[in-house]
Formats: sequence, C-alpha cells, structure tokens
Amino acid sequence: MADKRSTVTGDAIELTLPVGLGLPRVGFGTTIWRFCRRKPLGAAGGLLTLALVVTAVLANFLATQDPIATDAVHTLARPSPQFWLGTDHLGRDIYSRIVHGARVSLIVGVLSTLLGSVLGGLIGLLSGYFGGRIDLISQRVMDILQGLPLLVLALVMSASLGPSIQNVILAISIPIIPRAGRVIRSSVLSIREMQYIEAARGLGIGHLRIAFRHVLPNTIGPFIVLTTAQLGSAILVEAALSFLGVGVPEPYPSWGRMLSVSAAEYAQKAPWLVLFPGIAISLAVFGSNLLGDALRDTLDPRLRGG
Repeated sequence: MADKRSTVTGDAIELTLPVGLGLPRVGFGTTIWRFCRRKPLGAAGGLLTLALVVTAVLANFLATQDPIATDAVHTLARPSPQFWLGTDHLGRDIYSRIVHGARVSLIVGVLSTLLGSVLGGLIGLLSGYFGGRIDLISQRVMDILQGLPLLVLALVMSASLGPSIQNVILAISIPIIPRAGRVIRSSVLSIREMQYIEAARGLGIGHLRIAFRHVLPNTIGPFIVLTTAQLGSAILVEAALSFLGVGVPEPYPSWGRMLSVSAAEYAQKAPWLVLFPGIAISLAVFGSNLLGDALRDTLDPRLRGG
C-alpha cells in the first residue's frame, strides 16, 4: 500500500493522497495504442485506410508514369521493372493508374459520404427532436428512399444526371441520406428524454438551440461510426458505377472503369488488368469496413468490451 501522510496545522488537516489515486491524462499516442491492442482488426483496417489516404495525397510522387499517356509500343506488357504492374491495351501503366485511381475513389467516397451523412444527420436531428408531423413526413420520405438498394438508387441517379465526378458524388450521397437519418434519429430520441434536456427546456432555452447545442454534440460518436462504415460502400458503389459506364468518365483513372475495359476481352490474355484493380478495390473497402466496425464497438457503450 502507498504511504499516506497527514500534517495537522491548527484546525486544518492537510492530507497527501496516495500515489495512484490521481487521474493522469491519457495522451493521443496512448489512446491509439490501446485501440490497436484491443481491436487489432480495426487497427489493420485503419492502416489500410491510412495507406489509401497517403496514396491519394502523394499520387503525383508515387506514380512512375503518366496515368493517361498511351504507348502503342508497350500494349499489354507484362509486369516488369519498367512497368511494375504491366500495361493495358493502350499501353498505359497499370500501377500509375491505380495510384491516381486511389485519389478519385477517395475524393468521391469521402465527399459523397460526408454530404449524405450531414444531410441525413440534420434530417434525423430535426425529425427525432421535434417529432409530430415533421417526423411523420420525413420518415415516410426516408422509407421511400431506403426501399431501393444503394447501388440501384445510385445507378438511377447517376444515369439521369450524366457521367461526371460531381454527379457521381451527388448520386451516391442521395442513398446515404436515409441511412444516416435513421441512425441519428434513433440517438436523438433517447437523448431528448434525458434530464439535462428537460432542465434546458425548463430554463426557457429555445428548441433550435437545444437541438443544435445540446443534442447534436452527443450524436458525434454515431456520426463518426456511420461515416467510416459508409466510406467503403461509397467506394464500392463508385467502382460499380464506373464499371457500368455511368460513373467517373475518361480520362480520369477509375478502378471500376479499369475493370470494365479489360474484364471481358483481356481477362485471360492479360490477367493483371483485372487482378490489380480488383485487389485495390477489395483492400480499400475491407479496410474501411474493419475500421468502422472497430469504432462502432469502441464508441458504443452497449458494445464496449464485447
């Protein structure tokens, strides 16, 4: 046991608490280490997601060739020291296109996920807090949007808007809105019944101020989990749209378009055209899903320790 010392001075008693009863501050590095130790799969997913981000940011430095430059002399070249992952039917370097494709996938995935999650979160916040007709109307609209699968709704939106990066971002964000709205609404329904919300109402604070200042900050945990989990789905949907020809147009290098060009005609003659873009898509989606599940288990008190 730690020593406990006391000094009596007049009527005052000064106590020195045992060492270990204090509350030391937990640094960021310690938090990351605990997360990695408790959730090794989540840490692996975080490393894959970090690798995607680093590749997208440093694409101009990591690429060894121009991703859109054609070379008729080196068409369908096998992987070699000059072309690390081979070339396609136009002589374009597969490695450089995958590296720059990471930037396209990350931009589309992050922006569409944030746009859909923020819009859905605001709808869920207002719907869950105010209830009544606002909740009834908004939830019926959410039911209609959620009735269609994510890929089908995104395909319809992208086909109607036309192929461009901006339209793909908008098309993918629309199906995310009802999923984000339902998650945030369920959190708001439980938060609005807490005592400090009742106390704020009793003090005469306006409803909008309570909703955005007291309720909204307590939904940050579910929001982080939601955006992380939806990132992998957004990347996968972008690849599917580009594969079908209604996603990111040429000359932007897209993983899905790389598969659509080579899958049918060159899969047997040049398997590296299909293998390496498919691995890139799988690792990006797998990493974000692992990280999202680990964050959900960590931030949700009901699942903590499970």
